[in-house]
Amino acid sequence: MNQQTTDEIEFDQPCPIRDVLDRIGDQWSLLVLEALGRKTMRFNELGREIDDISRQMLARTLRRLEEDGYLSRTIFAEVPPRVEYTLTSLGRSFLDPLRILTQWADENHGAICKSRKLARLAQGG
Repeated sequence: MNQQTTDEIEFDQPCPIRDVLDRIGDQWSLLVLEALGRKTMRFNELGREIDDISRQMLARTLRRLEEDGYLSRTIFAEVPPRVEYTLTSLGRSFLDPLRILTQWADENHGAICKSRKLARLAQGG
């Protein structure tokens, strides 16, 4: 397999931080990655795990995460076809930073909400 060096890769976005965060920073990607960090799952199982995501949005999120290499999709030749999603090594490498981020969000959510409320009150809302 011919490996490209970073000099040969055409980047979609010149800023790597913005490029990566734009993709994983949407409403659903982190939840999908977190769920798949626990185990391999099928589409409907993921949908139940993230109960307020529409089927269309779940399909779109999975497709984008697969395009970026965070997860892989395996189709089994059964009737009906069985499809499973699992994290790739790239996706698994993101779990540690994801856990740190989710822990930070959980620990600071109350303070953030309080600050928002104070800002709204200061603005007369």
